[in-house]
Amino acid sequence: MPRACTTVQAFRTVPTGRFAVFAFACAFGCGAVQAVGAQSAPRRPESLQPLTIGGAARAAAERSGPALASRARTDQATARVTQRRADLLPQLSGTLSDAERTLNSATLGISFRDPITGRSVFDPDGQVLGPVRAWDARLSLRQAILDPAAFARWAAAQSALTAARADGDAAAQFAGANAALAAVMAMRATALVSARLADSALAAELVEIARAQLRGGIGIALDITRAEATAASVRSQLASARAARARSEVELARAVGLPASARVTLADSLAGAALPDAGTEPDRAARTTGRADLRAANAQVAAAGRQVRAVQAERLPALSLYADDGAVGKSTNHLLNTYSWGISLGVPAFDGLRREGRIAEQRAVLREAEIRRRELDEQLDAEAHIARLDLAAANELLGAARERERLAVQEVAQARERLTAGVAGNAEIITASLNLSTARAALIDARASALAARIAIARADGTILTIP
Repeated sequence: MPRACTTVQAFRTVPTGRFAVFAFACAFGCGAVQAVGAQSAPRRPESLQPLTIGGAARAAAERSGPALASRARTDQATARVTQRRADLLPQLSGTLSDAERTLNSATLGISFRDPITGRSVFDPDGQVLGPVRAWDARLSLRQAILDPAAFARWAAAQSALTAARADGDAAAQFAGANAALAAVMAMRATALVSARLADSALAAELVEIARAQLRGGIGIALDITRAEATAASVRSQLASARAARARSEVELARAVGLPASARVTLADSLAGAALPDAGTEPDRAARTTGRADLRAANAQVAAAGRQVRAVQAERLPALSLYADDGAVGKSTNHLLNTYSWGISLGVPAFDGLRREGRIAEQRAVLREAEIRRRELDEQLDAEAHIARLDLAAANELLGAARERERLAVQEVAQARERLTAGVAGNAEIITASLNLSTARAALIDARASALAARIAIARADGTILTIP
């Protein structure tokens, strides 16, 4: 950026090392030298204690890949704040050079004449002077006294850091919601395996009843065939349920940040898991503080606004102090100390309207951030309403599924009594057992849907990481 500079300078020979001590004291006193240690990625455990739904959400927020990546982005934003703060701290550097050069006397622009003869000392057409060898050891310091643009850029970087932290929290909440749903799906798969085991026990019982009736002379071979076919069908359903449970366990392990081979144990069952009751209406005020993605959107608007002000601040003058101290000479045996210092006032001049274009760009970024924040707020409100509608529907389905299962159990009991009394064949009880199997699966799906709806409400309200 072009600046018209007014500079005050002083040059003279000074005692050795006087300014060097001062410069080092300023540098260390202001914290210009920092050591940053490399951080290694945290090692993931191979297993976890038995997890509840909320425990799975918190585990994912702590150690899942997206959560770890978001924390790395926060570290990047923190480093950018340090970089911007460096513009306000002393800049200290040192140089040591051993150089040799030659000059063309005609390029000096000065006519050197002998005062006695009046003749030119050097060839008027120029001649080579030197070579001249010079040693120069120098320490330089530059300190911003007043730089509104640098301070505004530092403030904008701090706002960006706030937004990055909120983005990290949003990533943690998203990972937690996915892990909670994965836990529900694992519970559903486990419940289906239990249901199919119960179906298998009933199918085996029907086979034994059919064989006993055939031996007693009150049954037919067709009844045994029907019962065995039903048992084979149930065995295939059991195998499918076990495979689905294994897949759900792998998905849950990955959701909480564990290797696919890790073993994850759930502390809850589908029937016993309970989440806090949700209100009938979403609380917008609570969501503003609870939803990290909404906080991130607000922080992004603030950061965009500060970025606009940072570019505008580049129009203001900047005042800085500079100084250097060093020793220079033709050889190391005879070095003379010199120093220079000055106060520089830089006034921005015309830059081809580049700054105006940057201001217009940042204002457009600000408008985009404001639009995204408004749309996100409306979207979150819609998600909260939809989640509560889904919960109401799931509760109705759950009540109907429970009644259906109760009637299916009663139907199986009555069909068994008729079969034992010899007044009906096993076709009735086989049909009843199939109805019971379907009713059990429907009840399991209804329970899973109800839990998923409660998780969606917790996600919408920003309380996903506080559920039990």
